[in-house]
Amino acid sequence: MTTRNISADRATAMLSVIKEFQCLSPRDIGIVATACRWYRYEAGNEIVRYHDHTNSAFFIAQGEIRIMYHSLSGQEVILCDLPTGEMFGELTAIDGHPRSATAIARSSVLLASMPASDFQELIYGNRQIAEIILKRLTGQVRRLTERVYDYSTLAVRNRIQVELLRLARNHMISENVAVISPAPTQTEIANLVSTHREAVSRELNMLIRNKLIVRQGHDLHVLDIAKLTEMVNEARGSF
Repeated sequence: MTTRNISADRATAMLSVIKEFQCLSPRDIGIVATACRWYRYEAGNEIVRYHDHTNSAFFIAQGEIRIMYHSLSGQEVILCDLPTGEMFGELTAIDGHPRSATAIARSSVLLASMPASDFQELIYGNRQIAEIILKRLTGQVRRLTERVYDYSTLAVRNRIQVELLRLARNHMISENVAVISPAPTQTEIANLVSTHREAVSRELNMLIRNKLIVRQGHDLHVLDIAKLTEMVNEARGSF
């Protein structure tokens, strides 16, 4: 980790990519920028650790981070990956409790860090920001509820399909085709859906045989999002 000195104009421009700030004027973003400190983390660096007592919220101006933790048995559990424009650490900044997960840099990352007191003042002092944060938190609850449902009711192969569909929807190049680039490794997919690499390999090979996906180098092409959606809905009992 290295501390970065960034000019006021550049800080304002870089914070404008944060989704939660896109409703703000450049002047208001500039005010936010004055409360932030800037840090550079290289790939693999730990930013916050599960159960530590730091309390800042972070804004990703460049790069991508991974939110994860390790079970008591040592198994890595991946919660999500967050790209440029996202934020994290807001739960601790709001409630003051220890960190609920570990955050590591997946690439070289430039972060703006805002102390909890300033983050709370930002929420309480700006109705638009408050509404955005509330919607963000309710969205997280809905996604976690869906994930608990999937883990409790779906077979492993269906959980793998659900994760592929989620990734595909974030990387669509047309109405029915996606290119996931670079594709997560089989181990990473396994850690996302709480299974083992061999189960992921079997399911991916089955989807390849059925011409739903194809591997090309480091990329994974999803050739029929509609069919994959149908398979997931059928497994969830949505019909």
